Amino acid sequence: MAGLEGIGQPRGQSRATAARWSPAVEDERALEALESNGNPAECEVPLPSLPESAAIARRLTQVVVLRQWGLSPKLAEDTVLLVSELVGNAVRHTGARVFGLRMRRRRGWLRVEVRDPSRGLPCLMPVQELDVSGRGLFLVDKLSDRWGVDLLPRGKTTWFEMRVADR
Repeated sequence: MAGLEGIGQPRGQSRATAARWSPAVEDERALEALESNGNPAECEVPLPSLPESAAIARRLTQVVVLRQWGLSPKLAEDTVLLVSELVGNAVRHTGARVFGLRMRRRRGWLRVEVRDPSRGLPCLMPVQELDVSGRGLFLVDKLSDRWGVDLLPRGKTTWFEMRVADR
């Protein structure tokens, strides 16, 4: 290994990490999340307002976008990221015990909605290059084709939409 003298190679832990994560394992977890929580493409799925619910929402999104709707891995990746941001905002900023996740598809578009009981509006903040927080809505604004907030009698729905290529 010319040029790498003195640089230690990771041992043990990297192999364990690699064995734990794989697309097949993640796909299985996504299907389990769908079975145990419900399908957000059929009806709103209630999730507890806990940090670990972001992983459940990501898995639900992944299985709907890739398996059910048959869309591209790149679109799934972007959608999963934006779902994670909206869920993170609902968990951190609303004081809710539960929030709802809903996904819809119509010709040429997909829409993701996160409903919570707070009427406090999310705020798109200016983001600097080195900022490590406050980027959620910035990412939603940059990666989605449109997004918004619908006020409800009791709470709000924050949503984004992305164009999809229909086959």
